[in-house]
Amino acid sequence: MQRTTRSWWGWGNVEDAVVGGEREALTRRVAALLPDADLSVHQAPTVGSFEVGASRVEAPRALASVVSADVRDRLAHSHGQAFRDVARALLGRLPHVPDLVARPSTEAEVVQVLDWCGDTGIAVVPFGGGTSVVGGVEPRVGDAYAGAVSLDLTGLDRVLEVDRESRAALVQAGVLGPALADQLRPYGYTLRFFPQSFEFSSLGGWLATRAGGHFATVLTHIDDLTESLRVVTPAGVVESRRLPASGAGPSPDRMFLGSEGTLGVITQAWVRLQDRPRWRAGASVGFADHADGVRAVRALAQSGLHPANCRLLDPVEAFINANSPTAVLILGFESADHPVTAWLERALELCRDHGGTLAEPARYTDTAEESAPGAGAADTWRSSFLRMPYQRDALAAQSMIVETFETACTWDRFDALYAAVQDAAQETLRKVGASGVVTCRFTHVYPDGPAPYFGIYAAGTWGRTVEQWDEVKAAVSEALLASGGTITHHHAVGRDHRPWYDRQRPDLFAAALRAGKQTLDPNGVLNPGVVIDPLIHSMRPDGK
Repeated sequence: MQRTTRSWWGWGNVEDAVVGGEREALTRRVAALLPDADLSVHQAPTVGSFEVGASRVEAPRALASVVSADVRDRLAHSHGQAFRDVARALLGRLPHVPDLVARPSTEAEVVQVLDWCGDTGIAVVPFGGGTSVVGGVEPRVGDAYAGAVSLDLTGLDRVLEVDRESRAALVQAGVLGPALADQLRPYGYTLRFFPQSFEFSSLGGWLATRAGGHFATVLTHIDDLTESLRVVTPAGVVESRRLPASGAGPSPDRMFLGSEGTLGVITQAWVRLQDRPRWRAGASVGFADHADGVRAVRALAQSGLHPANCRLLDPVEAFINANSPTAVLILGFESADHPVTAWLERALELCRDHGGTLAEPARYTDTAEESAPGAGAADTWRSSFLRMPYQRDALAAQSMIVETFETACTWDRFDALYAAVQDAAQETLRKVGASGVVTCRFTHVYPDGPAPYFGIYAAGTWGRTVEQWDEVKAAVSEALLASGGTITHHHAVGRDHRPWYDRQRPDLFAAALRAGKQTLDPNGVLNPGVVIDPLIHSMRPDGK
């Protein structure tokens, strides 16, 4: 088995980076799309080129074996995986580096870290796979703290128990997607939750950010797969009861799902499993008019057919990532219990009713293999989808602005939101001097609305791409809220979405959340600045 090395500055493994012929082909495609782009390649700086100061804090002797002060380790934990994170690393700008990285392997060690940091005024930033794209794991905590510790949970990586009768498993929160799948496979089960970050993100990260996964309908968020949680807070341990459902007041699990490490550290969870799918059916449906595709997807979402995959690519997205001249709907059904031929056939009838056409016949399989069937554009898009983060990194080193943002809205508001985002993005790109295109696809769909996922591909100016993107991000975020959308459907709040999240949520809810944080985290050391600000005075020893 080939050994791999995680990149300290960019996505995934060093060995999987875009190089050679793949990079040349990518550059040619971008040059054809944006002929004025300066696509000169800039190399990532070395770890030694960063001026990283000595750690401001020292761990107690009891924690010495789980704490690292290694510079490369600290740099790797200083950022997430958004475009602005990667671009800043390429430009040598990583101003918020944790003083230490703690890697507990037991819950008792998590408690020790929280006790030490709470007593000494050190900020604690929980860290799973580090794939946050909203500033959620960046130790940007201000100067009210004596220091900052990145709490890496990947040492808690085991499936502890499998309940076959209830089809559920007790899993430690630090396990990454592939390791979780490997541990469940001998039982014939799967969590069946596959975000794009699957290979490098953790169960705890999915839970803390209310992540969205594989299914386009019904089981869309990790919430749907959560049976109970165990959370370590500075005030004590909270563990909810295992239940299939309950009407007993507000749900304790709902309090911690999406809390992004600000209320406590999720250490383990009971999750609902599924039998591994055997029957699959898939097709790619073309629409000459994107609006017809939108109407077809709405019909599918409201039909009760519940496709596993229902991703509509607008014409630009389809051209760039699926090599299609029209809008494309990538449609799929799967089941562990029965063939799904009839479901796909009825779905295709609905698509034809709205002008959809099949360039190639639908495909059907009867196998437990993980790869779902596609057809033509579906296969092309799926391959591109898996390489997108690596290609983003390569293009970021060529002065390109390549980033995404997502939302959800009701069907009656989609047309206006789509137009408003396109206008805001293009106007701001012109303002910052970056020519580019805006794409859109649906990642998830519901009976009452879609989750549009937008992409920006723009020719930026080397040295200014972060600032250029920040202006575009602010403009499109304003457009999302003004058009009735949410600031995020599944990417979380973090620090980057806070200005718009603060406006989206009700004021009294924010006050209640602050009161909850005061109870669970009285010293305000857990992930300061994410979701909610702590109500604390300076915890620095000098009182400043």
